[in-house]
Amino acid sequence: MDEMNQNPYQPVNTQPLLILPNSTAALVLGIISIASLCCCSIVGLILGIIGLVLGINAMALYQQSPGVYSEASYQNANAGKICSIIGLVLSVLSSFLVIIFKSTYIHSIKEIIESYGY
Repeated sequence: MDEMNQNPYQPVNTQPLLILPNSTAALVLGIISIASLCCCSIVGLILGIIGLVLGINAMALYQQSPGVYSEASYQNANAGKICSIIGLVLSVLSSFLVIIFKSTYIHSIKEIIESYGY
C-alpha cells in the first residue's frame, strides 16, 4: 500500500541553483563602462577591463559545474562580458579621437597665435 502513495515523479533532494559570483557585477560594470563614455573614457576603460575579467571568470566557473549555477546568472555574466568588450572598444576609440583632436586643436591655436604675431 505504501508503494502506491509514493509519487515516482517527485524529485528527490533537489536544491535551488546558485547564482554565479560576480555575474551581476560584470553586467553592471559593462553597462557603466558604456555609459561613462559621455564624461570620461578612462573610467570606461578601467570599468570595462574589470567587468571583462569578472565576466570571464564567472563563465569559466559555470563551465566547470553547470548543474550548480543558474542559467540566468550565466547569461548575466555573458551579457556583462559583451558589454565590457563594447565599452573597452568604444573607450579606446574615444581616447584616440580625443588625443587626435587635442593635438590638432593645439597646433591650430599655435598657428593662430603666430599669425597675429603674439
